[in-house]
Amino acid sequence: MEYDYVPLPQRKPLKWPNDARVALILTFNLETWDLTKDTDKPYYAGGPAILPDVLPGNTPDFPNFTWREYGQRVGIWRLFELFDELGVPASCTTNAVTFERRKAMTDAVLERGWELLTHNWEQGELLTNFAHHPEKERDIVMRSLEQFEKFTGRKSKGWLSSSLRGTMQTADILAEQGCTFYCDIMNDDQPFLLRTPNGPIVSVPYSNEINDFTFITRKNFTTDQFRDALIEELDVLYAEGAKTGRIMNVGLHPHVSGRAHRVRALREFIEHAKSLPGVWWATREEIAEWYLQNHESHIPGQLESKG
Repeated sequence: MEYDYVPLPQRKPLKWPNDARVALILTFNLETWDLTKDTDKPYYAGGPAILPDVLPGNTPDFPNFTWREYGQRVGIWRLFELFDELGVPASCTTNAVTFERRKAMTDAVLERGWELLTHNWEQGELLTNFAHHPEKERDIVMRSLEQFEKFTGRKSKGWLSSSLRGTMQTADILAEQGCTFYCDIMNDDQPFLLRTPNGPIVSVPYSNEINDFTFITRKNFTTDQFRDALIEELDVLYAEGAKTGRIMNVGLHPHVSGRAHRVRALREFIEHAKSLPGVWWATREEIAEWYLQNHESHIPGQLESKG
C-alpha cells in the first residue's frame, strides 16, 4: 500500500453530489470482546479501561468487561431509538463474532437498511499482532469477510481494523477481495486513493480525535463539552466546505455515548447538523463509489505507479 502526499492547497475543489459541503458519518462500533484470552499479557480490548488496574489476559476482568457489555445490552438500543426518532442513519462497523454472539445488534442494523462493514474478527485481536506473520493476518481478514457475507448475503465493501491497527498488507488484501474502501488512514478530511498491487482502494477516514472515547474517556469531557466540540468541528468543516468538500466522521461506542447522561449531546448535535442544508448523510460505500468515478477532478494522476 502506498499513497501520495498532496497538501490541501494543491488539490482541485472537491464537489460533493448536490453541492453538499460536508459528508457526515456517524459510526456505531458494534464490538464484541472475549472475557479472557489464553495469555498472561494484559488483555487489550480496543480502548481505555474504565478501571485502570491492568489484569493478565487469562484473568476475568468483570468491571471492564461488563462496562463494555452495557453498550450491547442497553446503550445501543438507546442510540437506535434516538436515531430512529431523529430520522438519521448510522454507518455501523461490526466484529465478525458479533453476528453470532450479539446477533440482535447486527440484525437491528440490517432491518434499518443502514450501512454495515467489517471490523476484524474479535475486538481484542489486533492485526498488528500478526504484522510479521502475513498468512495469519490474511486468515483473520478472510474469515471476517466470509462471516460478513454469510450473515448479510452480500460482500463487504469496506473495512475498519480493531483500534485501526492495520498492517502494510491490509489494504492490499481488501482490494484483492473487491472492497472499495479502507478506514484506518486518518490523515485527511477528504477521501483519496491508496495504491495496492491489486488496484486502488479509497481511504474514507475514521477518526480517533472526533470520537467519544477520546473526548469522554480520555479527556473527561462533560456532556456539554462533548456536544460543543462536535458542533464546532462541523461548523468549521461546513464553512470550509463552501470551497472544497469535507468528511466528518464521529466515532461512537454504545457503552460510552449510549449512557443516559450523555445521549443528549448526540441529540443536540444531530439537531444542529439537520439544520444545515449542505450536510450529506452519506454512507462510506457511497463516498467510495463516487470518489472512484470522480477522483480525477480532485487529484489527477492518483493511480499513476511510482518507481
